[in-house]
Amino acid sequence: MRPGFLLGEVGNGLRRNGAMFISVVLVTMVSLFFLGIGLLAQQQVSTAQGYWYDRVQVSIFLCTPDSTDSVGCTGGGVTQEQRDQIEADLEGLRPLVTEWFYESSEEAYERFREQFRGSSVLDSVPPEAIPASFRVNLSDPHRYDVIRAAFEQAPGVDSVEDQREVVDQLFTFLRVLSAGALGLAAAMVLCAVLLISTAIRLTAWTRRRETGIQRMVGASAFSIHLPFIVETVIATLLGATLAVGLLWATVRFGVSGFLSDVLAGESGLVSLIGEGEVWLITPVLVIGALLLAVLTAWAALRRHVRV
Repeated sequence: MRPGFLLGEVGNGLRRNGAMFISVVLVTMVSLFFLGIGLLAQQQVSTAQGYWYDRVQVSIFLCTPDSTDSVGCTGGGVTQEQRDQIEADLEGLRPLVTEWFYESSEEAYERFREQFRGSSVLDSVPPEAIPASFRVNLSDPHRYDVIRAAFEQAPGVDSVEDQREVVDQLFTFLRVLSAGALGLAAAMVLCAVLLISTAIRLTAWTRRRETGIQRMVGASAFSIHLPFIVETVIATLLGATLAVGLLWATVRFGVSGFLSDVLAGESGLVSLIGEGEVWLITPVLVIGALLLAVLTAWAALRRHVRV
C-alpha cells in the first residue's frame, strides 16, 4: 500500500468519525491515568516502607507516679536505679540495638505541647501524665519481639510500643488505595476495549462501499485492515501521551510540590516518589496501550470487516 493512499484513508476516517476518535482518546487517557496512579502508588508504598523501616523506633515508656496497671509499675514512678538498669540492658543488646536516646518527662511534655498547640486538650493533660521514654533504633526492625520480651515487664517500664505497627497500618491503607486505583483502571481498560470495538464497527459500516470496492479489485486483508488499525493506534498514542502528561503534572506539582512541602519539608519526614518514577512506568503504559489497541482493532476487524 502506498503511503500517500494510506494517509489519505486515515485522514478520511478521522474526519468522518471525529467524535468516536475523541472518545477513544479520552477513555484511553483516563484508563492509563488510573493505571499509572495505581503503579505509582505501589512504588510509593515500597519507597516509604524502605524509608520508614530504616528509621522506625521502639519506644520504652517508663512508669509515672500514677502508673498502676503495668507489672513493672507496682512501685510507682521509675527510679534512677531502674533507669540505669534499663540503659545497661540496652547496651547489652548491641548490635541489635544500634542507638538509643532518653527523653525525659519534661522534654516529652514540651514535644506534646508543640504537637497539639492550639488544642483544648492541653488544658486537661498535666505535665506529670506524659511519661519519660527510651527511643530505640534496631538494626533489624523485624526483631522487635526481642526488645519487648526484654523490657515489657521490667521494673520501671510501663509499656513497650513498636512504631512499625502504626506505620504498617498506613501502608495497608495505601495498598488498599493502590488496589482500588488498579481495579478502576481495569474497568476503564475494559471500557476502552469495548469502545474501540464499537468505533471499528461503526467506521467499517460507514466505509463499507470503499472496502467492498477494495475486495472486488483484489486488495489483501492487510491493506484493507491497516487504515483502521492506524486510526486506532493514533487515538491510543494520543490518549497515552495525555495520560503520561497528567501523571507527570500530578507528581511534579502534587507529590513533589505540595505534598513534599507538607510531609517532607526540610527535615525529610517522608520519602516521596518523583518524576523519575513517571518516566520509569511510561514505556509500560505506552507499549501496553499500543498492544491492546492493535489486538482489539484486529479482532474487531476480523469480525466486522469480511475480506
